[in-house]
Amino acid sequence: MCSICGEVSFSFSEILNENVIEKMNMVLKHRGPDDSHIFKDDYAILGHNRLSVIDIENGKQPMTVTYGNKKYTIVYNGEIYNCDELRKEIRKRNIFLKTSCDTEVVLYSYILYGTDAPKHLNGIFAFAIYDGESLFMARDRFGVKPLYYTKTEKSLIFASEIKAMLSHPRISSNITKEGLWELIYLSPNFVSGKSVFKDILELMPSECMLFTKYEFKKWKYWQIEAMPYCRDRNYAIEKTRYLVTDAIKRQLFSDVPLCVLLSGGLDSSVVTAVANEEYKKQGKVLSTYSFEYEGNKESFEKSLFQPEGDDDFATYLADYLGTNHKVLTCPTEILSQNLIPATLYRDLPGQADIDSSLLYFCNEIKKNHTVGLSGECSDEIFGGYPWFYREEMVFSDFFPWIHSPKLRPSLFKDDISSSNQGYEYICSIYKDAVSKCPTLKSDDKEMKMSRIGCYLSVNYFMTSLLQRKDRMSMASGVEIRVPFADHRILEFLYNVPWEIKFENKVEKALLRNSMIGYLPDKILYRKKSPYPKTHNPKYMSLVLDMLNDRLKNGHYLKECLDLEKLDLALSGNKTWFGQLMSAPQLVAWLIQLDFWFENYNVNII
Repeated sequence: MCSICGEVSFSFSEILNENVIEKMNMVLKHRGPDDSHIFKDDYAILGHNRLSVIDIENGKQPMTVTYGNKKYTIVYNGEIYNCDELRKEIRKRNIFLKTSCDTEVVLYSYILYGTDAPKHLNGIFAFAIYDGESLFMARDRFGVKPLYYTKTEKSLIFASEIKAMLSHPRISSNITKEGLWELIYLSPNFVSGKSVFKDILELMPSECMLFTKYEFKKWKYWQIEAMPYCRDRNYAIEKTRYLVTDAIKRQLFSDVPLCVLLSGGLDSSVVTAVANEEYKKQGKVLSTYSFEYEGNKESFEKSLFQPEGDDDFATYLADYLGTNHKVLTCPTEILSQNLIPATLYRDLPGQADIDSSLLYFCNEIKKNHTVGLSGECSDEIFGGYPWFYREEMVFSDFFPWIHSPKLRPSLFKDDISSSNQGYEYICSIYKDAVSKCPTLKSDDKEMKMSRIGCYLSVNYFMTSLLQRKDRMSMASGVEIRVPFADHRILEFLYNVPWEIKFENKVEKALLRNSMIGYLPDKILYRKKSPYPKTHNPKYMSLVLDMLNDRLKNGHYLKECLDLEKLDLALSGNKTWFGQLMSAPQLVAWLIQLDFWFENYNVNII
């Protein structure tokens, strides 16, 4: 994995400044600690930082090749999982590849297929290819890898993260009222294609961009389609089994140590079991990690969404499969201290201790491993959330995982939150998203609800989880792969009837049925348990002290919060985002918001 950045100007090349791009590149150094290089010619300056995973000696970037009478230069961040098939196609054109890394494969795919190249790629990627006359950029179908840009009258500027964009002297940290509403109502979700900052846009998942002296255009190269399902239950089970196991097996290649993040839940256990089987064939022992929090066993409280802890299940499966397993326990003080660096790495207020804990765990993983596989993205594709089938959640006016949409905005003075306008603005985004969901006239109510639940989850809820996974892992020099985020799985699953996916009213029944034989029943039929949070009361005490300190010292929040309403909100224990983010996470998010406004010099316009 890597970072990319650059600036291209075909008409005003005198504005290009190599020192500026070098600065942007250095801001992103955490994403690629192993190597850094700059490419420069009359119209472009491109920067790259590399985290070496495949073909460590020969995969340096920016990479330039000559084909015909033209030179092509790529800066690329990602992993391509169908490289073997693509190499065969490239060799048929009598092209001799000089490396075994996927960077060269992506570059020649563009040379051969032009702007259709991303359609041929199965993987996670964000890349820019420059040929002296044009700049082409693309992002993977789910947006696993990030890419931001600013288009001005004189140039196009791009980078892997917002912080690098803001280090450019011609880009400011202004946000509009709409951006503020997204923060207060939606965060850690955001509207795809934006970044909250007025002048910084996001290349959307499955989107391409072409920039030349004469034109600038963007388009979607892939989108999910609703189609009739003409096969039976058994075919769905066998096809799902093949797609899931194939996706996992494809992602096990690495020239550096690889592990699996094992929570003991269904999804990570599936990834672990398939990976372990492949490792055993090769005579190797798979390494696995599970996560815990200091004091959680003593303080754990059962709930509807988290009826039991993960630790015993993870160690049980590790023993059952024979993996080299380690439990990583996050100290409470570090959990609270990491809220600030987690905000810096995400460039936005995020998922509070859900972010800060992953940052700690990835730092620990890095001590022995550089690549990890995760079970993320299964729920969004297989239907693991209640909003896939609960009518009152699907057909509401607001995103269903935000349980009390007016709670967090009510903590702010009304001239800040503009409660009525802000609420209506976010409602309109939700209704627009629902209206774009692909459905068939033949869909019954259950099938339509499941499609809407999937469409919203993939395009909004999952994007936040992927952003968290990318930023916290890359901050630690770790590459996290997500096998369930394989577009082939979604393309198939989206059209399988809901009664097969939710057989006997069991969430993710199709995944469970397809993995019989891989997992023991204790794991295979375990009720869903989300990413763990701390239950240690010490954490609430620490974050309250941090928040009070920021309020006393007169930062942004002191002028914006209604402190009486905040005290009232904290006296209850409502969840405000997802299934686990309650009072301690709300306090932690407010700390992140206050720090973000201060550190990023945010100006509301």
